[in-house]
Amino acid sequence: MFKTNNVTSRIFERQIRTPAPGTSVHSARRFYENLVPSFTIYDVECPDHSFFKFTDDGQYFVCFSRNRQDLIVYRPTWLSFSCKGEDCDNNQELPPQAKRFESFFTQLYVKPLASCNELICKDFFLYMESNQFGIFATSTAQIQDARGTDGAILGVPSFEKITIHLFRLEDGFKLDEKVFHNDCVNLTHNMGAFLYDDLLAVVSLRYQTIHILQIRDSGNLVDVRAIGAYCREDDELFINSSSQLAGNRGDLVDNGTNHDQPNSNNSFLSGIKQRLLSFIFREIWSEETDQTQRVQCLKKKFYFHFQDYVDLVILKVQFLDRHHLLIKFGSVDVGASRNTDQLPAFFAVYNMETTEIVAFYQNAADELYLLFERFCDHFHATSINSMYMNFISSHSNNIHALEQLKSMKNKATSISQFVKKMLSSLPLNCQSMSPSPYFDQSLFRFDEKLISATDRPRQSTDHPIRFNSRRQGDILKFKIKTGPEFGSADGRSKKYSHFLFHPVWPLALSFIQPSLFLPPSAVNIHFRR
Repeated sequence: MFKTNNVTSRIFERQIRTPAPGTSVHSARRFYENLVPSFTIYDVECPDHSFFKFTDDGQYFVCFSRNRQDLIVYRPTWLSFSCKGEDCDNNQELPPQAKRFESFFTQLYVKPLASCNELICKDFFLYMESNQFGIFATSTAQIQDARGTDGAILGVPSFEKITIHLFRLEDGFKLDEKVFHNDCVNLTHNMGAFLYDDLLAVVSLRYQTIHILQIRDSGNLVDVRAIGAYCREDDELFINSSSQLAGNRGDLVDNGTNHDQPNSNNSFLSGIKQRLLSFIFREIWSEETDQTQRVQCLKKKFYFHFQDYVDLVILKVQFLDRHHLLIKFGSVDVGASRNTDQLPAFFAVYNMETTEIVAFYQNAADELYLLFERFCDHFHATSINSMYMNFISSHSNNIHALEQLKSMKNKATSISQFVKKMLSSLPLNCQSMSPSPYFDQSLFRFDEKLISATDRPRQSTDHPIRFNSRRQGDILKFKIKTGPEFGSADGRSKKYSHFLFHPVWPLALSFIQPSLFLPPSAVNIHFRR
């Protein structure tokens, strides 16, 4: 049904009509078609901070100091100012004091986060909405040519110290921390950690261990389990007792006959690798009923690739629910490469309670792609307590996003390469998308090559970014320009733009960067006046 653009009429209609069951939030979000950021303040005076993101509930704006030592948290506030004169409503110019960063944000506190030899990982932040806890990370400098130690894999850099910090954002009080020594965790864009409800998964690339931590309401980080070398809590005790028994028996024989035996620390595959190989073997075994065919099939599909499976390493992980993990396996080269869709990789679904692999796919599997296409929201695995993250548009909950995906699939020259490209994003980065209603594809149409819900800098354009209405004849609702004038003085120079949208208010910040590695040269604020 066509909705009028008049806000008053919509409010009146909301009072006399009841939305269909289960659609009250979607009906309320349609008000954003009328409440759009329609005014821009260019080149705002702002402190020299590294601005990162809004929390998912919009209560806090997280920033870091330029030297990557301090945590700075602001509270978003709405602009208010006084005006003298008879025609204040029609005056397009704001008073000078209203064109400052402090007019929209109130600083709550500045807290030291990193020690003298550590730096803040400026691309890492996770937010626990139910308790308003913030999870940050600091690390020492990277050691590229790290010496191999027991249990560490070759080809992975090392950090002398990586610290996961738990803060209460209300007052900036540090609640707890978890330290990893001589380890490697990929913290860029939250790739090495995933938060689901009160469970936090951290992937140790160097020691091939998935650490599962629980965040208590009291603010403590509690070790729940470590999945890697061992899968159950008593696995290490059982193996050590078995090794002692074998050692006692070995004393009865000539020690000289056993000099070629491998070291006891390396004689076993890791627990998670054992589970993976067992699952692959059973799956191939069950494909054939004839014993002769079964043996031939095992030779071709299992034993021929046995060493390839053994060499797989854990690259990334995410929760599917409280009991299941989606784990990405690949080579060390996959973890270091940018074009991961061109390299072989595998996905496994692991049950933490039964310690079993329940599914295994290659990165070109049509079956996994169909699951991703139809049930994309399940891969996001957002908390049931989150009010805002559950309304992010995807091709499994939005017909327009699905049509866009099918259009990309039809234009692809190779379906297998398209499937690899789509599945290369799995497991998904935690909290990497903005829940702003202006990215709701059932409300607005926009060019995703220029702007999207994913928080990433993109190459800037001289033309304004248009947001058109989906339901009202594709009319222009608002547009965002990154500069007051069209065009640039030097058309050859490339600039990058980065946008941060408030998850609730008609408020957005745009940052213009001359390079991906340089601080922004201009900050603009877009809001509804």
